[in-house]
Amino acid sequence: MFIIQLALVSETTRNRITASQLTRVAAALQKQATRDFGPFWQVDATVDAFDRLEDVPVGYWPMIVVDDVPDAAGFHTDDNGQPFSVIEFSDSWSLTASHEMLEMCADPFGNRLVPGRSPHPEQGLVEFLVEVADPSEAAEFGYTVNGMLVSDFFTQRFYDPVAVDGVRYSFGGHIKAPRQVLPGGYISWREPVTDEWWQQIWFEGDAPTFRNLGRLTGSGSLRAAIDARTKTVSRLAAEGPPSERFSRARALTASAKESTGARAEAWRAQLARLRESNPAADAWNGQ
Repeated sequence: MFIIQLALVSETTRNRITASQLTRVAAALQKQATRDFGPFWQVDATVDAFDRLEDVPVGYWPMIVVDDVPDAAGFHTDDNGQPFSVIEFSDSWSLTASHEMLEMCADPFGNRLVPGRSPHPEQGLVEFLVEVADPSEAAEFGYTVNGMLVSDFFTQRFYDPVAVDGVRYSFGGHIKAPRQVLPGGYISWREPVTDEWWQQIWFEGDAPTFRNLGRLTGSGSLRAAIDARTKTVSRLAAEGPPSERFSRARALTASAKESTGARAEAWRAQLARLRESNPAADAWNGQ
């Protein structure tokens, strides 16, 4: 199986992200990719933290944390057509990093389309852009891994033609039916008759609404264009920290750090005892 290799790097100013924070988020994303996402999407991915972009090995796709994202697009491709993502820093930047990681794993080049029945009652068969974290992207539907807040994602059953009892449409179980949009989320599709792009969004109000984005005239990544229009990265950065889910995640992180701190002290004490005498080395009799 082809392995997706991702590199998490901070390019923020004023030392906003320490090496310790970077490696802890990378470890949480690795666990999410392997334990949670991989079995549902048949994807094998690694996530490693690097101090500098110069340290990223050839063949890795970078996920770069920056102070802000001017064009609000998280996904890009470089001059060689290889994908990379840009993550806007905030107190809950692990949520945004998880969102970008999941979508890079499901659709590395941002152009994957899946046919299905349109949510719009006046449309028929359309082509959905596969953005696995968008319908339930709000922080309230996220969950914690190693004490870090990460994004929910939908499963491949999300595009089923009808709802079936007992089917898991999203990892967290918040999505209850195919093509359902939750508060704070959205889905995007191309209507082939008019060649126009549409979205169902739920950014405000008591119910989702439809909007016509028009035709795409460029030849680049579909996801980059949709993200720029929808301002996904900036919205996640702004909405994550005030959320109740983030508050609970911070409390859990503090508790986890107490546990890991105590374990670290125990390891140090054991190392000190080994320096004084090594029971394994003294276990042999004779020559």
